[in-house]
Amino acid sequence: MASLLDRSHTIAPPGYNRYLVPPAALCVHLCIGQAYAFSTFNLPLSKLIGLTKAAPGDWTLVQLGWIFSIAIVFLGLSAALFGRWVETAGPRKAMFAAALCFSGGFLISAFGISQHQLWLLYLGYGVIGGCGLGIGYISPVSTLIKWFPDRPGMATGFAIMGFGGGALIGAPLSVQLMDHFKSASSNGVLQTFIVMGLIYLCFMLIGALTVKVPPEGWSPQGWVSSAHPKPLVTNAQVDVNTAFGTPQFWLLWGVLCMNVTAGIGVLGQASPMIQEMFTGRVSAAAAAGFVGLLSLFNMAGRLFWASISDYLGRKSTYMVFFLLGIVLYFSVPTLGRLGTIPGFVIAFVIILSMYGGGFATIPAYLRDVFGTMHVGAIHGRLLTAWSTAGVLGPVLVNYIRQYQIDHGVAKAQAYSVTMYIMCALLIIGLLCNLAMRPVKERHHYRGDDVRTAPARPSLAGSGS
Repeated sequence: MASLLDRSHTIAPPGYNRYLVPPAALCVHLCIGQAYAFSTFNLPLSKLIGLTKAAPGDWTLVQLGWIFSIAIVFLGLSAALFGRWVETAGPRKAMFAAALCFSGGFLISAFGISQHQLWLLYLGYGVIGGCGLGIGYISPVSTLIKWFPDRPGMATGFAIMGFGGGALIGAPLSVQLMDHFKSASSNGVLQTFIVMGLIYLCFMLIGALTVKVPPEGWSPQGWVSSAHPKPLVTNAQVDVNTAFGTPQFWLLWGVLCMNVTAGIGVLGQASPMIQEMFTGRVSAAAAAGFVGLLSLFNMAGRLFWASISDYLGRKSTYMVFFLLGIVLYFSVPTLGRLGTIPGFVIAFVIILSMYGGGFATIPAYLRDVFGTMHVGAIHGRLLTAWSTAGVLGPVLVNYIRQYQIDHGVAKAQAYSVTMYIMCALLIIGLLCNLAMRPVKERHHYRGDDVRTAPARPSLAGSGS
């Protein structure tokens, strides 16, 4: 088994069809994308003792909100810590490790539910599952960029599309399983965690065993790197440690952090939010459908916007995200006060398409700015912005909501201030994106540079 996981056993044979690689990536990303559907568990987990309503000793939504936040924190930390290892070990070994961590997180959490120990859910789904999220998230990205040097935006859209679509499967699956296992003494959450952990293990292993990497020096037939790249697109290479110290890395860190913070807090509480903003008009099943719809647009936006960025450019694409996002977030409180469910849903599906598009476009943005040499490792470090946003976003939504309710604000209006704060965050991200410039030549990697040897040579340059 150990030798089967080695990079040498994943090199594609001559004539291999590169379009067979995205389905392997989707097997992993559709599974770990379940994280976006975790909010469907929040209300049932808050009623483990009371079953139909919260009872003394039950966990609160604020306490449960930390499970998702911890998972996102460890997603970013593990991606940053293991980014170089993923580059050298190869995608198969990385996907295998991700499968064990993510499914193991479900099983440990199931034990925590059986013992009613919240810290085991923090450890299981949050820490161990979060490491599975991080390693699984970055494992196919560098590989797909190297398979598609002619369409890097589309390639990363393929890779990351599945993560956005995971809730489309995970949300209805979790609701159906909980209904199936529900009894007079259980709301079915425990059994659902066990079954979902085993299902995800199987599909992630399929992805791990089918992924292939291109041979050294491979490039698409007839494609050559452009001698005159577009603005903010380089043919040079920047190693991961040097990139980490450039202003461009930290500007892109701010771009990603602000974009993610503005969406992730809402996404993490999407199911309770729509039920509370439209009290009595949206059922739990309809709220799960709303989460699934957000997942659909999150997924579609990743492929759509990342592919569009191959033509618009990454900087221009992010300008659209920030400007349109500001307008839409500002309109949400008004839509809620008017009781306009269709308008509310339309606003958020557009927001989530751009939220997903931001995730799918950032690896290509990194490739444009820093080259392909260490793009996976640089991407891993940049995902610490996601970790930060994974705490900041839910904390803003959960604690501001609770503060307003404690001070007499109706639940339906408890999200308004948060929406305006999201507008301010998007303005910060907009300014970071406006400040982006090409990396100075002194930071480019040279063959005799002894700072950091490349994890793997560039296969085909970095043209657009």
